[in-house]
Amino acid sequence: MDQRDYPLEKVRNIGIIAHIDAGKTTTTERVLYYTGVSHKIGEVHDGETTTDWMEQERERGITITSAAVTCFWTPTYAPGDKNKKHRFNIIDTPGHIDFTVEVKRSLRVLDGAVVVFDGVAGVEPQSETNWRYADEAMVPRICFVNKLDRTGASFEHSYKTILERLSKKAVRMQIPIGLEDKHEGVIDLLKMKAYFFEGDMGNKVIEKEIPEEYKADAEKYHAELIETIVSHDEKAMTEYLDGKVPDIDTLKKILRKAVIANDVFPVYAGSALKNKGVQLVLDGVVDYLPAPTDIPAIKGVNPDTEEPLERHASDTEPFSALAFKIATDPFVGQLIFFRVYSGTLTAGSYVYNPRTRNKERIGRILRMHANDREEVKKVYAGEIAAAVGLKDTITSDTLCDENNPVALDRIVFPEPVISLRIEPKTKADQEKMGMALNRLAQEDPTFKVSSDQETGETIIAGMGELHLEIIVDRMKREFSVESNVGKPQVAYRETITGNADAEGKYIKQSGGRGNYGHVKIKVKPMEMLTKEQIEDLPRNVKRDAHFEFINTIKGGAIPQEYIAPVEKGLKEGLERGILAGFRMVNVSVELWDGSYHEVDSNEMAFKIAASMAVQDACKAARPVILEPMMKVEVITPEKFMGDVTGNLSSKRGLIEGMEDRGMNKAIKAVVPLSEMFGYMTSLRSMTEGRAGFTMEFLRYDIVPTNVADEIIKSRK
Repeated sequence: MDQRDYPLEKVRNIGIIAHIDAGKTTTTERVLYYTGVSHKIGEVHDGETTTDWMEQERERGITITSAAVTCFWTPTYAPGDKNKKHRFNIIDTPGHIDFTVEVKRSLRVLDGAVVVFDGVAGVEPQSETNWRYADEAMVPRICFVNKLDRTGASFEHSYKTILERLSKKAVRMQIPIGLEDKHEGVIDLLKMKAYFFEGDMGNKVIEKEIPEEYKADAEKYHAELIETIVSHDEKAMTEYLDGKVPDIDTLKKILRKAVIANDVFPVYAGSALKNKGVQLVLDGVVDYLPAPTDIPAIKGVNPDTEEPLERHASDTEPFSALAFKIATDPFVGQLIFFRVYSGTLTAGSYVYNPRTRNKERIGRILRMHANDREEVKKVYAGEIAAAVGLKDTITSDTLCDENNPVALDRIVFPEPVISLRIEPKTKADQEKMGMALNRLAQEDPTFKVSSDQETGETIIAGMGELHLEIIVDRMKREFSVESNVGKPQVAYRETITGNADAEGKYIKQSGGRGNYGHVKIKVKPMEMLTKEQIEDLPRNVKRDAHFEFINTIKGGAIPQEYIAPVEKGLKEGLERGILAGFRMVNVSVELWDGSYHEVDSNEMAFKIAASMAVQDACKAARPVILEPMMKVEVITPEKFMGDVTGNLSSKRGLIEGMEDRGMNKAIKAVVPLSEMFGYMTSLRSMTEGRAGFTMEFLRYDIVPTNVADEIIKSRK
């Protein structure tokens, strides 16, 4: 379909995000059915959904990779009106914590999101993480309280948890008619009408008057909604105080502006499984979520001069796009998913990658429908598509016009917290394993592959046990590689808690030309700074997430060409750790003096001198071991609460609070990851198989001395 049929104002790039099991994929299936993309509805429990297409997803009933789907929607209030037809590019993202990288990278390229909540549980831990990611990406959202047909469902409880835990800016757009098995429809608080969903799979949306018993509540919440809306527009507020309520179109315009500015989060109600409410959420996407033209211009820099640049959502601007995902397709090879921010791209043309400084040819362009694909000749600003034929592009690379280069901000991914050793079962598997791991690491930026220098073994690292389990499973199925895996290991780190100075000298004379490198450094714990503070740092300070290098050399004591080797040597010295060989993080190193030799100095000598100096300095700066701490939430029947809390405390866990969650209790705790291996098995045996838990990385903390001694002993 040509872009001219779909002006940018009628495009919506949205994601569907939620905690695991809130009904996100089921909601997506309903969206595809009502928009006419699929003619039958696949259910998660039958393993037949469109967007969960990997075998591992269907077996486990969870979403692992984000799937991209294109579909079209005409709002229910304008049936048959071609001018109101909108194109949706939808990404269904995973809810499981081990795969949050998918949510993070998807939110980066989306303009809006539908956040789905379980009508019984309300806000759950993963909902909070996803909401935080959406806040970071400044993505406007509408909320959908789903599963109101379930026993124990409560719209008011779920709405209250949104206000308490996520944002005070949420406002009811609807209230449900009936709950649990009596859930029949919803009341629209703006139009003050009741909606029922009849016909095959609830595809007929019937508007009726509000039933008598709901009128008082509807009036009360209608007044609240109107007040919230008019408070975002001075003129409307003045009129409202004079007793004049603006008409619906005006209210919608004001609300749309407020939602796009992240000042209001509308809350909808329904049950995707029972086909109630989904179409009205789609109307909400059209009415309130932004088109690419509504969002601020994307910011970047000129890769040659570092000057700030921006690109607007327009077909006439120079081409710029962000590669946000790499996937291996069994039929067409490697697919690079990208979001076009400006300009147009034609199949067969060349794009420039500022990271590699190379041009690459775009072989084919595909519009994706989960794992089906439609080939297109051209894509336009605001679209999400996939390219075939790019060899050197990785996640978060910019693709742009060679004559107008721009480097867009890269996506920042969390570090892995768990690792395990892996070896091929046979000689034949050995060659294939390297290729398979390399391909999987390209696809997933939170999956890292390294080799142990001493033993030569291969180590894989990721976000959790399930994450690595899926990787090993995919190696077997997609690449036919059989492997043996070791026990999971915690990704410990080391850091310093004090300041120290040191001097590194590397001097070797062995006849002929010698080696001479000499540096003096100071180390201290690295301060955590805000984004603004980092941008204001002087030019002589370089920093990444875990290391800061300050160059205060005066009067050429060390020539400029040896400064980069010194920095490299410092990083290598920190990589080796001090206490137990774990990588050192959050260290600030100042290079303040040194000396060189006209003839004998070289890059290698300075690199070795820096590496020796930083090891000596860190030994004197009170080094400690850090361990990953996890935010754990256990949902258990009340009678097992004492056993569960006692067990968590015995794992060095800190209980942070408890609350009711439907008929059960939710226990929140912070527990070291090292104590959580195999926890599911012990939790099930403790609670007759009736409890479940979720866990996500929270922060790194200092390991207690007795535990640190054990770790050091085990590494010797």
